Amino acid sequence: MADKRDYYEVLGVEKSASDEEIKKAYRKAAKANHPDLHPNDKECEARFKEINEAYEVLSDEEKRKMYDQYGHAAFDPNGGFGPGGPGFGGFGGFGGFGDIFGDIFGGGFGDIFGGQRSGPRRGESIRARVTVSFEEAAFGCSKEINIGRVEPCPDCHGSGAAKGSSPETCPDCNGTGSVRTTQRTPFGVVQSSGACKKCGGRGKIVKNPCPKCGGRGAIRKNQKINVKVPAGIDDGQTIKLSGQGNAGQDGGPMGDLLVTVLVKPHPLFERDGNAVLLEMPVTFAQAALGAEIEVPTIDGKVKLNIPEGTQPGSVFRLRGKGIPYLQSKSGRGDQFVTIAVTVPKNMTGAQKDALRSYAHAMNESVAEKSSFFGGKKKK
Repeated sequence: MADKRDYYEVLGVEKSASDEEIKKAYRKAAKANHPDLHPNDKECEARFKEINEAYEVLSDEEKRKMYDQYGHAAFDPNGGFGPGGPGFGGFGGFGGFGDIFGDIFGGGFGDIFGGQRSGPRRGESIRARVTVSFEEAAFGCSKEINIGRVEPCPDCHGSGAAKGSSPETCPDCNGTGSVRTTQRTPFGVVQSSGACKKCGGRGKIVKNPCPKCGGRGAIRKNQKINVKVPAGIDDGQTIKLSGQGNAGQDGGPMGDLLVTVLVKPHPLFERDGNAVLLEMPVTFAQAALGAEIEVPTIDGKVKLNIPEGTQPGSVFRLRGKGIPYLQSKSGRGDQFVTIAVTVPKNMTGAQKDALRSYAHAMNESVAEKSSFFGGKKKK
């Protein structure tokens, strides 16, 4: 781990950088080192992997907190921070979603059955997040996530009573879970009802609680869930997995699992609805004389013919190379390629002479061969 560079240094941002600053820095660095723009360059390939690794951590709120606290050791499987250690590998103890039970039940696990009526009740829905790549969002994928949820106790099957016993009907509310009170006021007799204090609104009393769940009828458990991400899904959209949430009460159905999809930004592509946008660099000669160039798409590289005299900012359409339409068996958007003419650097003497000859033929004023100080400047 000691050989790894600091992730903030890799992306060229300060530790106080905002999420948007980190995102912009990632796109800039990844684009500058993308293998499609630098074929057969092993150094660029290595830097590209390093940049992706850094963004994977710093773009995730929980992982970033772990990294800021423990450094690279937070994600070292041999460093004591794996499952069971701090943050469960940087995921906040339950797959990156924090202590969902505190959020759902107000911090009291024992309060999950503190309702206002007896009888079966549906379990609470829980929320989770999953991060996918640009291509995975486009074509769909399957992801395994870790969640923490409330499940029926396997020993008492949700009754809360120890083996060989069963809950008894509450004598105060006769199993209704609520009691009616009568109060005399200056305006007459007022009746009201509320949760039974003796049974906590359950309608039943467990005199011999199950030792595994302490009479609650449910336990908190970490589970791995397989999530099918549909093709064409966009950043921020939510997938509903019915019956994968928290256990219900007194035989009620389980709640749902709501998984929000976070799409990792691509170093080359941007998405606009179902369209894919790409800025493609070409040389001055290619733009002026026309050329057949290779253009990256989410399907792989394709050939594109640009005509002579192509101007900077010209846009070409690649039909059917965009994002598939969500919940559609067929049909895709298009890819739009914007041409960016690049200015060459570090030219050889012969290349400079050739370019000067072109400039002279076009009657353009350019710098002649000379040092910066003295000598000829322009012609």
